[in-house]
Amino acid sequence: MKKFNVNDIRKDFPILSREVNGKPLVYLDNGATSQKPQVVIDAINSYYSHDNANIHRGVHTLSQVATTAYEEARKKIQHWINAELSEEVLFTKGTTDGVNIISNAWGRFHLQKGDEVIITEMEHHSNIVPWQMICDERQAKLKVIPVNDAGELQMKEYKKMLSEKTKMVALVHISNTLGTINPVKEIIKLAHEVGAKVLVDGAQQVAHAAPNVRDLDADFYVFGLHKMFGPTGVGVLYGKKELLDKIPPYQGGGDMIKTVTFEKTTYNELPHKFEAGTPNISAGIATAAAVDYITSLNWDEIHVHEQELLNYATAELKKIKGLKIIGEAREKASVISFIVEGVHAYDLGVIVDKMGIAVRTGHHCTQPLMNRFGIQGTIRASFAFYNTKEEVDVLIAALNRAIKMLV
Repeated sequence: MKKFNVNDIRKDFPILSREVNGKPLVYLDNGATSQKPQVVIDAINSYYSHDNANIHRGVHTLSQVATTAYEEARKKIQHWINAELSEEVLFTKGTTDGVNIISNAWGRFHLQKGDEVIITEMEHHSNIVPWQMICDERQAKLKVIPVNDAGELQMKEYKKMLSEKTKMVALVHISNTLGTINPVKEIIKLAHEVGAKVLVDGAQQVAHAAPNVRDLDADFYVFGLHKMFGPTGVGVLYGKKELLDKIPPYQGGGDMIKTVTFEKTTYNELPHKFEAGTPNISAGIATAAAVDYITSLNWDEIHVHEQELLNYATAELKKIKGLKIIGEAREKASVISFIVEGVHAYDLGVIVDKMGIAVRTGHHCTQPLMNRFGIQGTIRASFAFYNTKEEVDVLIAALNRAIKMLV
C-alpha cells in the first residue's frame, strides 16, 4: 500500500488533465459519477481487443478466458465487501436495478395487505418509487423516517414506527444530497429485533469506504460501480444466501435457468438465478481493476484528506454572503449542498461551468427532501480523493464572481 499523495493520484486519471471552456477541469460532481483511472479504461479496452466472447456456456478458449475474468471480478467484490460467499454477489445494471430486483422479487413474495415498509425522507427516487409501486400492488403501507434541520434521521421517530407489521426497511447509507452518514448498523439491529429485513443503498458509500456487509448484518446491499471509480452500466446486489435462495427470479431468459420445456422451467442456482441474459461483460471484468486500484490506496490517509476537504470547503463557503448550506450532520461525507439567496441554482451552475467547474444543480433525485427544506433545489459540490484544496479555492472564486453577475 503506497502513501497517499493527491498529485500522484491525479496522474492516474487521464480526464483530470483536460480543459473545459479553456480552463483546467475542476470536477466536483463525484456524487453523480466518479472519474476512472487508466487501469480501468485499459481493462475495458483489453477485453474488447483480446478476449471478447460471451461467458458461462462457451467451451472455446476466448469464452473460458472471459468467464474466468468475469467470475474473478465477482470474487474480488465478495472479499472487498466481506461477503461470506461469492454467490451472494449478484451483478446488476446499477444501484437502481438492485433496488428494483428486491422490491419486485422479494416484495411480491413477502409483502401482504397491511404490511409496512419503512424508508427515509432523504432517499433517492430510486429507493422511493420502487417501494411505492410494490406497496400499491401488495396493499402495503409505506412509512417515512423524517429528518431534522441538520439533515439527520430522527431515530426516536424510527423506533416508534417499528412493529411486527414492519417487513422491510430500505435506506441510504450516505445521502447523495446532504452527505449525511446514517447510523446503518443501529438501524439494521433495531429492524431485525422486530423481524424486518433491511436493504441498504450504498451508492455513495462505496466511493469513500468499503461496506462491511457482515459487520453491518445487512440483508441486502446495493451499489453501482461507476461511483467507485469503475465503469458505468454495472452494479452489485449483495444478499444473504438464505434469503436469495427463497426469492423467485426477477427476470426470465438465458443463464438463469437449468432446464426449459414448454411445460416447466427449473431455475439456476445463485448467483445466476438473478442474472438473466448476456451481462455487461466488459464492465463486469473492469470492476476487478477498479477494486484492485482502490484497495492499493491508503484509505486511512484518504479519509483524513477528504475530511480536510469537507471542512475547508464548508468554512470557505460560509464566508460567502447569502449562501446557506443544506445539511450539516455531525457524521458527514465530503458532499456539500447549498443555496444562494436570490440566485437560481441552475444559473450558478451554468456560469461556473464556463470557468471549468463541474457541479450538480437541481433536486438531485430527492424531491421529497427538497420539499422538506422548502426549496426547489441546490448546488452540490461532491468531492473525491483526487480533489484538492486549490480546486476548492477555484470554486469559491468562481462562485463569488458568478453571484456578483447574478444579484
